[in-house]
Amino acid sequence: MTKRSRSRTLSRRDFLKLGGGAMAATIGAGLLPRGLKALLRPTSVATAAANAATLSVPAADVPPNLHLIGTDGWAYMPGPAIPPYHPDAWAPSPFTTYIFGLRDVTALTPQQVQAQKGKVQISAPIIGVDQEAEFRMQLSNPGFIMRPDLVDSHTIHWHGFRNQTAYFDGEPMGSVSVPPGRTMMYFYKPHDPGTYMYHCHFEDTEHIHMGMTGVLYVRPIQNQGVGDIPPGKYAYNDGDGSTAYDREFAIFLADSWAKGHWDDVHIQVSDWSDYRPDFWLMNGRVYPDTLAPNGSGADPVTGDLIAPTGRPDLQYQPISSLIQANEGERVLLRLVNLGFQLPAMTLTGLRMRVVGKDATLLRGRDATDLSYLTNTVFIGSGESVDAIFTAPPYQGPDPYNTYLLYNRSYAHLHNAGGPGYGGQMTEVRIFPEGTLPAQTGPNT
Repeated sequence: MTKRSRSRTLSRRDFLKLGGGAMAATIGAGLLPRGLKALLRPTSVATAAANAATLSVPAADVPPNLHLIGTDGWAYMPGPAIPPYHPDAWAPSPFTTYIFGLRDVTALTPQQVQAQKGKVQISAPIIGVDQEAEFRMQLSNPGFIMRPDLVDSHTIHWHGFRNQTAYFDGEPMGSVSVPPGRTMMYFYKPHDPGTYMYHCHFEDTEHIHMGMTGVLYVRPIQNQGVGDIPPGKYAYNDGDGSTAYDREFAIFLADSWAKGHWDDVHIQVSDWSDYRPDFWLMNGRVYPDTLAPNGSGADPVTGDLIAPTGRPDLQYQPISSLIQANEGERVLLRLVNLGFQLPAMTLTGLRMRVVGKDATLLRGRDATDLSYLTNTVFIGSGESVDAIFTAPPYQGPDPYNTYLLYNRSYAHLHNAGGPGYGGQMTEVRIFPEGTLPAQTGPNT
């Protein structure tokens, strides 16, 4: 019998467990697997960094509708210190926390795109797509600026999308992933309206927790007008206008473990069975930062994100969770959870009608209406809820009346154990009729 030898394939976990080059020096190079010897050579790390530095973005026959990059960067979380994890001593002022994420670079030049390495955002951009429209999403991987030793690939997984082929699914065991320095075009033609989410599926426990997640929704054909139903804004093809709305707000729910973020940038292994989050996020922020305005897009010269007015610390957390409406308007909440815990989102003093769940209209096969009224919805990890409420009459005397949308799991309403309210909470502000102009996009 011929004995076959197998060369060991080195994973990034092998590298992390050995603690980098210092560990190699301790145990002696002769005891290291052949692949690890190669990785620990300075030339190997330099080569990986050089490959990522020369990002390849091939010209497409059909330009993408959206161009995303996956990289790393820094964000801000308030709260008391959790030595040594929060704030991270390596974080540039005014930031505190190392993150991975996705950025929209569609309108940037190739030079500007390359300059966004290390300047990512959380949560990822909110994406809206029309039903039955062809949609091309391009993903580029410029690599990590803080961890050039990591050669992590990235993918886009449209969570809940009914793919015809695994090629564009983003699950790396059955589809293609994008290594550092490379670009890939994803193609979709969505048939089912509703609210979804998207995320990187490469080493997904880590990459999702680090911030490579966002909200994605599909607008129904009914928006164009069908039969007796006039053109407008609808959550689904309901056939009767029952899911019509005037304003929409996407809320991405997640949780954040300070030690896990610190471990990644300091080359330490996270034991996810020890997971104990310190922050509970809405669109990448915690209360009261959830009320701060949206960012102002990208700088036309540098391509870098422009921070919300007066909040330079939220430069890379550009999505506000503040909900505003005029009295009498119908407001659609697109609630998505991709955290590791179960939030109970409560709207105080108001009732919302849940019209959809997991991108499915709540209606039976015999057209039975399965929607329901409530003031609290439980959203499991990987689930989405579409809920509509009608803004109540303005009562005065202040410029607006205030209601709260918050996680009724009260242990999650703090920031790193600090005093006062924090975590997953935002305000719903109701103005007199005609005060606010028509909405130009979600969360505006």
